[in-house]
Amino acid sequence: MIRLVIVDDHPIVRGGLRDTFADAEDIVVVGEAGDGAEGIERATLLAADVVLMDLRMPGMDGVAATAALREQAPSARVLILTTFDSESDVLPAIEAGAIGYLLKDALPDELMRAVRAAARGESVLAPSVTQHLMGQVRRPGAGTLTDREKQVLQLVANGNSNREAATALFIGEASIKTHLQHIYDKLGVRDRASAVAEGYRRRLLT
Repeated sequence: MIRLVIVDDHPIVRGGLRDTFADAEDIVVVGEAGDGAEGIERATLLAADVVLMDLRMPGMDGVAATAALREQAPSARVLILTTFDSESDVLPAIEAGAIGYLLKDALPDELMRAVRAAARGESVLAPSVTQHLMGQVRRPGAGTLTDREKQVLQLVANGNSNREAATALFIGEASIKTHLQHIYDKLGVRDRASAVAEGYRRRLLT
């Protein structure tokens, strides 16, 4: 039997997922949790084979919980199940050690196949997630900022406006906007706040 733990902050979602696996002959839901910290505790205590992990939860989120489980319960396979599929969501989860990444619109049969595959140590990715990862691999210089881009990001992190950053670097404001767009593309984010957060996460900022 595949021992499954469901981690999601919405009780209704957990109930629906529990019902999905109720008739599976080879999968048993041994526990549930409402946040990442509780999920780690349950997965470790209950010797989970697979952890179905939501991504965005109050307290400890799914990425942090996935990384912690990789250290504390390396035999547990984490399968992300979320509504978010942007690069800024996908890449950190995969880097944290998730074996798979599915969206909540997946059909019940897809979920069961994914859990079985995860238990065998096989990766399972939603099509849109695969596209993001392929795009990241193919994009020249993906994820690597130039020295100038790092300077721009640091100025933004320090609270400077585009105009102030341009003045500090003796370049035009249009150039700052161009650098920012390149930064967004490379970090897989959509706005300044997310770029700064990702910059700190990747230790690009001081």
